[in-house]
Amino acid sequence: MAFDRAEMDEMKERWVAANIACEKAGDWKPLADFYTEDATYGWNYGPKKDFMAVGIDEIRDLAMGQEMEGLEGWTYPYQWWVIDDRTGDMIGFWRQVYDKQRPDGTNYGITEGLGGSWFRYGGNFKFAWQRDFFDYGNVAEAYMEIFTDKVASEGMLKRMEVATGNQPGWYPLGKAPSPMWNI
Repeated sequence: MAFDRAEMDEMKERWVAANIACEKAGDWKPLADFYTEDATYGWNYGPKKDFMAVGIDEIRDLAMGQEMEGLEGWTYPYQWWVIDDRTGDMIGFWRQVYDKQRPDGTNYGITEGLGGSWFRYGGNFKFAWQRDFFDYGNVAEAYMEIFTDKVASEGMLKRMEVATGNQPGWYPLGKAPSPMWNI
């Protein structure tokens, strides 16, 4: 199904603006309004786990709620987009930047690694699905640096206490209610 390119470009602009507003508020739940009622949102977490939220309510409560708790002070500035109006595919590449600074004045975060989101546009300024991808090597290194330097927020420390991967939305590899490659 082909989509109007101008509409998809406007969707990107709306999405980026909403992300910036949610980052400032420290609340990503309003982003759920950008998904269709039956949308899926997931990511792979290595060789044993997948995360998958199915439907707008799980996207709001789990992907934008539970999974973002403790990440206040983090921003995810989009760097580049690839948009295919013939298929509805939109890929946004972003960085992960923490508002705490190192002694040299640079921000902690995943600024050299690759992060991004692959969206399937569903029309009417809504996404039908989203899959995120992360550079886990740089994520692990950045988190270790943040904890070693003792600059993790209280929310981030609490997040690590409960981050067992056994929370709602987490599934053994290949057992999520929607396939990771939902194409």
